[in-house]
Amino acid sequence: MLRALLEHRLRAAWTRRGPLAVLLWPLSRLYGALAARRRAADASNATRLPVPVIVAGNVVAGGAGKTPTTLAIVAHLRARGWRPGIVSRGHGRIGGDTREVLAHSDPAGVGDEPLLLRRRAGVPVFVAARRAEAGRALLAAHPGTDVLVCDDGLQHAALARDVEICVFDARGTGNGWLLPAGPLREPWPRAADLVLCTEPCPALSQPGATGAPAPVFSATRRLADHALGAGGGRVPLAGLRGQPLTAVAGIARPEAFFDMLRAAGLTLADTIALPDHYDFSSWPRLPDKRKGLICTEKDAPKLWRHDPAALAVPLLLNVPPAFFAALDERLAAQGYHPASP
Repeated sequence: MLRALLEHRLRAAWTRRGPLAVLLWPLSRLYGALAARRRAADASNATRLPVPVIVAGNVVAGGAGKTPTTLAIVAHLRARGWRPGIVSRGHGRIGGDTREVLAHSDPAGVGDEPLLLRRRAGVPVFVAARRAEAGRALLAAHPGTDVLVCDDGLQHAALARDVEICVFDARGTGNGWLLPAGPLREPWPRAADLVLCTEPCPALSQPGATGAPAPVFSATRRLADHALGAGGGRVPLAGLRGQPLTAVAGIARPEAFFDMLRAAGLTLADTIALPDHYDFSSWPRLPDKRKGLICTEKDAPKLWRHDPAALAVPLLLNVPPAFFAALDERLAAQGYHPASP
């Protein structure tokens, strides 16, 4: 809980250039120099894989909607006739080996987001400490794969990429400073092929907005109209209205999830905000079983081990067709086409 409190304090500081941000600013200069040196070293020896690589990442710390964006891209590619695979580092997992993510994998060994991607996308997913190694292993195990989507990895220059997609949420670039004084992993603006805002972000998406080096598209996020049980069953959200619920979220912005639940008409008697990628190893059983337990789809596989009665609500991303048209154009401009359009 202390970690969650510290994360909350930092995120609040990143919204403006206040006293805490100013105090941390000298460290951000050091961070920027070290990060730039590492990226330059990686880029000088980048691995080029034999299929096109699309990277969906962000320049701000924490979740901005990369995983829903990856799911939307994969669904589009499959509809166009591509045979995609997904690679990831598997942030927060134990170990750094290269392995395939299966629907029944332990999230501790593969990461919660790769497991969610495997279950939702239904395509091969591999994780490794170095994404290029994950890509090689995936292509060796699934030679029919003809395009790779990298979930996160915008700063991982060691993997050569053909399309870069930078994802933002409502925070935009925050106070515009690098970590730890601000939320930026690298200076912005930076080169990118496409920018996708998964929430209203006036600083980037309004007509005439400045600071975006690539076309900006606006998506909308919403909750599914149902929750999932541990056994795969569906429970309509409408059927949960009027019941006292305890909402749990171990994501970058728990309050965003809680607000969406309330907007769906659910009654949240309690909310529990946990650190991003929380493993639930120290999760206490709730004393009041009269309150239903509801969580994010990312947290569900970990929480179900302790409380199989919990329900998970999927997050859906509606991406405008113009974004996918622009993605297709960039792939085609480099000579990449699906085998069976």
